[in-house]
Amino acid sequence: MALNERLNKFKQQQERCQTTLSSIASSRAFMPKVAPGIRPANVHFSPVKPLQPIKFSDDTETLQHINSVRKSTVGAQMKLVIDLLYKTRQAFTAEQINEATYVDIHGNKALFDSLRNNPKVKLDGRHFSYKPTHVLTGRDQLHSLIKKQVDGIVVEEVKDAYPSVLEDLQALKASGDVWWLSGTNSQEDTTHFNDPRYRITVDIDLKQLFRGTELPRDMLDIEKELKKIGEKPSTDTAKRRALAEISGAASKSKARKKQRGITSRTRLTNRHLPELFENLST
Repeated sequence: MALNERLNKFKQQQERCQTTLSSIASSRAFMPKVAPGIRPANVHFSPVKPLQPIKFSDDTETLQHINSVRKSTVGAQMKLVIDLLYKTRQAFTAEQINEATYVDIHGNKALFDSLRNNPKVKLDGRHFSYKPTHVLTGRDQLHSLIKKQVDGIVVEEVKDAYPSVLEDLQALKASGDVWWLSGTNSQEDTTHFNDPRYRITVDIDLKQLFRGTELPRDMLDIEKELKKIGEKPSTDTAKRRALAEISGAASKSKARKKQRGITSRTRLTNRHLPELFENLST
């Protein structure tokens, strides 16, 4: 009796998988040729001949992939969706996201709520799209944004504005329009407008004195020294690091302990078996 129940359950699972594959195949039959795994929104379809039904045994690998995606954690599925939105910068419906990534948003309420509340996802009616920190379309707008920031702006805040933003930032740095200052790690890099009014000639002696002055390596220590002499720092590193930790941007990897091999100094037992220790490293 138990065996019959298991067989019936397996047959039902096959039928559900067959239905899923057939619906995906029929919808893709009307799709234009685009990059693999990506279906753009708002495209016009031209009807073509329907594909032959896909047999369960012919597409086991795809079924296994669909099953692994839908059984994965909410965080893993959310990453698939956000990566799709980030790379394409297009608006997708839940059905289109399902076709591109096999993530079923409608069938997972926790996932839908997480996407709806995610600061990097914009939900406009039925369409999901990527939401950058700053909405920019090109180098000119990037330059204007940096110019407006009196104390500069953290590179981390603009790097997701559009796909080639870092290349444009490098170009602005190379042309002398902005400064790109490195912090103790890449997430603390800042960029500042290079005001032409302050482009002056500095004596070599003053440059050598400036370069010869040893400064603390951590911005927190620099800010403390400025406060000691009555100067107000233009940066707030403690606040920036706290915000980065909250958003999950700052992830410090723990240093792994290096495993030491056996050397001639290693205390050994079994000295009655000298052949074990003939190839010791020195």
